[in-house]
Amino acid sequence: MIEVSRTVPVPPGAVFDVVADGWSFAGWVVGSCHIRDVDESWPAVGSHIHHSIGAWPLQLKDTTVVRAVEPGVSLELEARGGALGTAKIVLTLVPQGSDETVVRLAESVTGGAGGLLPKTVQALVLAPRNKESLARLEALAVGRHRRAGTGPAT
Repeated sequence: MIEVSRTVPVPPGAVFDVVADGWSFAGWVVGSCHIRDVDESWPAVGSHIHHSIGAWPLQLKDTTVVRAVEPGVSLELEARGGALGTAKIVLTLVPQGSDETVVRLAESVTGGAGGLLPKTVQALVLAPRNKESLARLEALAVGRHRRAGTGPAT
């Protein structure tokens, strides 16, 4: 798996709140766009987000399903991008004191055309993409945390 991490200045629950809002998925996952539907039970095991990937007008319909979840701690997803492939994604939240979280995002392409690429080539695409995804996740988590009145107003 290709893993990136980022320390964010909010507790794990604040990060997980963003992840648990399936409608925010396209706001932090680079490449995801146009959320079509989110199962009411998201992020329960087996629940789905139905979205598109890519830039208009070249978008592909995609589905992401929860494979495992420990609220506030971790979320394992399977993203299905049609012929492009299937990916396993693991998001882990590690508390650092009372007000910081190390967010780890690990991804591996497990099938389809993307799975045929060597891991070194996959890393050239996935690592920068996932670093940007974590930066976006941080911005959303910090903003929500601040709006809720539980974080610093910096």
